[in-house]
Amino acid sequence: MKTQIISIISLVLFTIQTAMALPTETSIKTAFSGRITDAETNKPLPAATIYFPEIRVGALTNDQGNFEIKNLPASKLTIQISLIGYQSITKSVDLRQMTSMDFALSESVTEISEVVITGQPGLIEQKRTPALIVVVPHTALLQSSSTNIIDVLAKQPGVSQITTGAGISKPVIRGLSYNRVIVINNGIRQEGQQWGDEHGVEIDEYGVNHVEILKGPASLAFGSDAMAGVINMISAPTLPMGTINGNVTTNFQTNNGLIGYSANLRGNQNGFIWDARLSGKRAHDFQNDIDGWVDNSAFRENAASTLLGLNRAWGFSHLTLSLYNLKPGIVGGGHDHGDEETDHDQEEERDSRSYQPEAPFQEINHYKAVWDNKLYLGEGRLDASFGFQQNNRKEFESANEYGLYFKLNTLSYDLKYALATNNNWTLTCGIGGMWQQSRNEGTEFLVPAYQLFDLGIFAIAHKQIGAFDFSGGLRYDRRHTHSDALYLNSDEEVTAANDPEATERFSDFDQSFDGISGSLGVSYQISETLYTKLNLSRGFRAPNIAELGSNGNHEGTFRYEIGNPELDPETSFQIDWGIGLDTKHVSAELNLYNSQVDNYIYSHKMYNTAGTDSLIDDISVFKYTGGKANLYGGELFIDIHPHPLDFLHFQNTLSYTRGTLANQPDSSRNLPMIPPMRWQSEIKVDIKKVTNRLQNAWVSFGIDHNRKQDHIFSAYGTETEAPAYTLLNASFGTDFTANDRTLFSLYISCNNLTDKAYQSHLSRLKYTGLNEETGREGYFNMGRNFSFKLIIPILSGSGNYR
Repeated sequence: MKTQIISIISLVLFTIQTAMALPTETSIKTAFSGRITDAETNKPLPAATIYFPEIRVGALTNDQGNFEIKNLPASKLTIQISLIGYQSITKSVDLRQMTSMDFALSESVTEISEVVITGQPGLIEQKRTPALIVVVPHTALLQSSSTNIIDVLAKQPGVSQITTGAGISKPVIRGLSYNRVIVINNGIRQEGQQWGDEHGVEIDEYGVNHVEILKGPASLAFGSDAMAGVINMISAPTLPMGTINGNVTTNFQTNNGLIGYSANLRGNQNGFIWDARLSGKRAHDFQNDIDGWVDNSAFRENAASTLLGLNRAWGFSHLTLSLYNLKPGIVGGGHDHGDEETDHDQEEERDSRSYQPEAPFQEINHYKAVWDNKLYLGEGRLDASFGFQQNNRKEFESANEYGLYFKLNTLSYDLKYALATNNNWTLTCGIGGMWQQSRNEGTEFLVPAYQLFDLGIFAIAHKQIGAFDFSGGLRYDRRHTHSDALYLNSDEEVTAANDPEATERFSDFDQSFDGISGSLGVSYQISETLYTKLNLSRGFRAPNIAELGSNGNHEGTFRYEIGNPELDPETSFQIDWGIGLDTKHVSAELNLYNSQVDNYIYSHKMYNTAGTDSLIDDISVFKYTGGKANLYGGELFIDIHPHPLDFLHFQNTLSYTRGTLANQPDSSRNLPMIPPMRWQSEIKVDIKKVTNRLQNAWVSFGIDHNRKQDHIFSAYGTETEAPAYTLLNASFGTDFTANDRTLFSLYISCNNLTDKAYQSHLSRLKYTGLNEETGREGYFNMGRNFSFKLIIPILSGSGNYR
């Protein structure tokens, strides 16, 4: 593995050398200015956003509608002009030939007009890209009540979450999760032992500005594991030069007493930028109408990050350092320890309103450093990102003694070169991958220590011909995994292979996997208000370490899992079709998909020679195998905003996913962990100005209906049916202003107004065994929960460009 590390270091040195050897012409500074007005009245529009997404630079117009941005590269860039209540303008400008331009915005409430970057060769308008990409804007993140970032995104059609209480959520896209979903943060993929059921996403919710969700394997820029799609969590853009901006966010939630806070300060002085954030959350046990207090569901979260960088005419170079700590209690973890007097007494004495989880609990520390660069080389552009992550994951059986301890180190690299745009052609080529090393530092073992290295080469192209947009590309990936052997003695302690009492827990193996991913699609703008798109894509995923080499009792899944080093990589072929409408009165989009997955990896129950269940320590044994799966379904989105009642929105979404395994009996024909059909409906009223002191107000009332899930993997009691349930939600918020400045913003919401008792089909607490206090299986989800969120700007200045 030393060779691979040296290769990554060589790429870093190459990037530094390239930056130092930039030709003079790329360092030519230029400026861009103009005026933004209302298309009908010709009146100036203050506070309109001007944003160059490629270089993450923007500004706001002044009271006269004027703007000026300095220190820009003399190159062809994409500019986006936007203002709430107006139709956005996105166009390409050549700063070598023009330094000023005026824009006129037309009033509109259309919703499907964002510019996206995830998995694309360049910036493309959302409705023009053949791949399905959903944008979750900053305002939607702020106005939502949630306990973590995935909890917010799970409100999007086609997106759901596998939860372990209130503190841990794993993203699910169209029924696929775990290593089939890639999460991108600060430009690199998040690596934190995604194979585990109870392993969440180690990202500070408060530090995310907006999110792009690409559904399906159409993303070629991120390599193996993006079979279900990509969730790209994007930080706030750079402030205009000479600006300092800050805010404090606080949140209190009544059900579990969650106390959240985040303080942020950032600025831009002559192109030197900084961004610092400190965040935290505390929550005691949550409650519902059936279980009362759900014991030991408390969690504590701490996060901090800082960014330092330079923005120059040659591009930018940013360094981001972050740390994340999560300490969640393990619900139901004491069920097997009722005979231990100390643990039993401790459980009885625990206060459910305590913000300190007790044993058993997890403790996760995630450290990350990302160096992100964009360099303009002649008429082309080089993007170079390098990252280091360390994930320390411990599981404590008592307050001071841990059993499991995984330490994962990841070095990632990603280089992309975008050729100059000519004749509406956009072409990007690149390489990317990672090196990983995982070690077992505890006294219990589930998966072997391993080293991994992968490399991917890709090319993505886009061509616009009138009303047609064509997009496609290819990627080749190769991944090598080496597993270390592990021997234990009769006391379950690590020993040498030549120990007479040694038994092999994990075997030594080397496996290499390679595969080709591809995508080809077209979108057609039928008219100014109607469009359609079609995309064909092929995905690839190499088996993860748990699927290849696990050998142990997997806590929470209540089974002993055995890996299979002979597994083949998963490959998929998916067809996506969509049609959308964007008018003054209605915004709507229908998306349908069908995906065939070969060598779909899942675990099946083992039998002994007598034909009965194979058991280890009285636990049923499961082994990973592969099969042929089919997933199909779709999402429907309708937003009715009748003109001239533009303040009124009646929004409805419908999501459906069906997943089956071929050549299986009825009890194991359905894929596990498939979300039920879901219908969400919301009526929302936006009021720009209530009084001189209350502005940008909104009130909403919503229904969240989840249909009964009876398409389950019922074999061996793996899954049980989940009854249908309907939740009622409400929220409102406003900005408090004085002298045209926002003093603070207040958002109040209530989830589950009627305190409905329900069990989500994707909640792992549903399968924690018999709850002796209620006589029911597992635990129910959170009951009624009020949320109060207060956001206070502490310095004036422009900040949010989405």
